[in-house]
Amino acid sequence: QVQLVESGGGSVQAGGSLRLSCAASGIAFSVNDMAWYRQAPGQQRELVAGITSDGRARYDDSVKGRFTISRDNAKKMVYLQMNSLKPDDTAVYYCKATFNRIYWGRGTQVTVSS
Repeated sequence: QVQLVESGGGSVQAGGSLRLSCAASGIAFSVNDMAWYRQAPGQQRELVAGITSDGRARYDDSVKGRFTISRDNAKKMVYLQMNSLKPDDTAVYYCKATFNRIYWGRGTQVTVSS
C-alpha cells in the first residue's frame, strides 16, 4: 500500500520559516520524481517545487530563492524548506510521487499571517 504522509505545516508570521516533510512508503522511492504542490482556497493546485530521481530541482518563480526542496532516498523522505514566508504562501501543501503512476499525500496546512 502506497502512502505519502506530509508533516511540518502550521501557522507562522510573515518572514518566518517552516520545513515540510513527506514520508513515503510502499513505493520504490529512489526512482520516483517527487514534488510539492499547494492549493489555496478557491484556487487550483499548483506546482511549488519538484525534484527528479537523480536530484535535479525546479521551482515555481514565486518561491525561487525562498524555498528549497531536497530528498533523502535512504529514508524515503522529501523535504521543503520554506523561508521568508509570505501570506500568499498560505495553502494546503501536498506531496506527489511520480513514476509509473502518480500518488498524492493528504496535505498539510500552512498558514502565514501578516
